[in-house]
Amino acid sequence: MDLKHYQEKHKPSSRAEEILRYIGPGLLITVGFIDPGNWASNLAAGADYGYLLLWMVTLSTIMLILLQHNAAHLGIASGLCLSEAATSLAEILGGAIALELLFNIPLWLGSIMMAALCSWLLRSNSYSKLEKIIIGFVSIIGLSFLAEIIMVPLDWGAAAKGWVTPSIPKGSLLVIMSVLGAVVMPHNLFLHSEVIQSRHWNLEDEAVIKRQLNFEFLDTLLSMSIGWAINSAMILVAAAVFFANNVKVDDLAQAVDLLKPLLGNSAAVLFAIALLFAGISSTATAGMAGATAYAGIFGEGYDVQDPHSWHGVLLTYWLAVLIILFI
Repeated sequence: MDLKHYQEKHKPSSRAEEILRYIGPGLLITVGFIDPGNWASNLAAGADYGYLLLWMVTLSTIMLILLQHNAAHLGIASGLCLSEAATSLAEILGGAIALELLFNIPLWLGSIMMAALCSWLLRSNSYSKLEKIIIGFVSIIGLSFLAEIIMVPLDWGAAAKGWVTPSIPKGSLLVIMSVLGAVVMPHNLFLHSEVIQSRHWNLEDEAVIKRQLNFEFLDTLLSMSIGWAINSAMILVAAAVFFANNVKVDDLAQAVDLLKPLLGNSAAVLFAIALLFAGISSTATAGMAGATAYAGIFGEGYDVQDPHSWHGVLLTYWLAVLIILFI
């Protein structure tokens, strides 16, 4: 298909439609840094230090935008992904914790259910369908935390200062590094370049490539900003509920139990629902990232119907399940 025919066939009816056509890859990546690992780091940051560590979410998100943009840039400009030129332990375990909180399902069984569900999601859906599913999950997570924020009394002045003022309280360095590590995740860089590559945006015309790069940056900026807002909301809720009441939080399950007497059962249920969808969506993208890296060893792109990609999915999930079962 020549360039002129391609442009005529894919010409959008409006500017808004053209922008929406490029939105999606960034949101697949966003769930990777609002996963249960981030929840644990953010709750610790908010519960132990109030609003003081919000700046780390801002800084790490800026770093992430630059890194993810460059990874996606590679896919557009060269047609290659990083694995051709993950970890899922926290994701699976987080979803299993949510299943235990909501339905009293044992952790070991919940872990198996999470791995099986996400294996099925990847095996039975295309990239475009997965994008829509993930967008739905991210929307549920975002709305849940919006409701939580409405329920709690926030000190917006302290929050505004915390977002832009670097501060390292005594004993906080480990939490700061955990927030950074939970946001800037290497396997997401692999996945972003692969998702971009899968759309076959790399054309010969330089003007087309430049336009695609501009829209890709918009997608990355929008998606990472959504992730910044959700990560910030976790710290805000923890600061307003746990830090304000001098309550220590050691794990996600404990956080849900502590929310009930402080904010009521509805807040605890919302928290657990958001955790469940964060676990499912981030487990799905972790499997895609693992498959991308594994297939890249053989010089191939992600294709879940191909044995190498499918084996990468299975290795990513079921090794994590084995660790959860035996440790």
